[in-house]
Amino acid sequence: MATALQTGGFVLGLLGGAAIIAATGMNNWSVKDRQGDVVTSVYTYKGLWQNCEVGTSGFTECRPLYGLLGFSGTFQAVRALMIVGIVLGVIGAMIALFSLKCLKMGSMEDSSKAKMTLTAGVMFIIAGICAIAGASIYANQIVASFMMTTYNPNYGGGMGQGIENGGNMMPRYTFGPALFVAWIGAALLLLGGILKCVAFRGLQPDKSTYTGVAYKASQAQNRPVYDDHHAEDGKRDNQKYV
Repeated sequence: MATALQTGGFVLGLLGGAAIIAATGMNNWSVKDRQGDVVTSVYTYKGLWQNCEVGTSGFTECRPLYGLLGFSGTFQAVRALMIVGIVLGVIGAMIALFSLKCLKMGSMEDSSKAKMTLTAGVMFIIAGICAIAGASIYANQIVASFMMTTYNPNYGGGMGQGIENGGNMMPRYTFGPALFVAWIGAALLLLGGILKCVAFRGLQPDKSTYTGVAYKASQAQNRPVYDDHHAEDGKRDNQKYV
């Protein structure tokens, strides 16, 4: 049972890590709300690293988001949380791979593999929390931006960018596919980490069992012991008899 939980946690953690990596690289964290728009209007979508725009001709143009100082602290925090989640997820997946009980590595003891399993599980959980926090913060900004009628550099689709067009009315943005991929990946990481932590108790060797050693007394110890002076008295009695 513990081996199955360990393997299942590894697979879920691996899938979750791949999902948050894909979500971090996607450009559609927020997409333009097309409700009420004309079909021929420009369609824009924004990510953590690029902003893209689809023109009426169908041509897509993306503008990279370079630099650190030109963006809000909230936007930078989302980036940092996703990167930390990726790093912890990758390291946890590597540790989880080497801790699998079905993988033999020299003379590694079961107790060492159990500790590695627990470490990987904790890393998966922390990575999942970071990914959920990053995606949720970004989603919260999108909701706040959606409720506003003017462009605000601290919210939603234009997170962290300067005011354009003198604060004119800007299109609203809604949740993009990358947010859902990030949430799903974070949930898989959390579930995989929990399974790893549960498997840790089953993988620990039972400390109450021990190998007993039987001792057998030598035959010399079983022989009766007589004092020397008793033996000499017996010899003298026999000589007197003679």
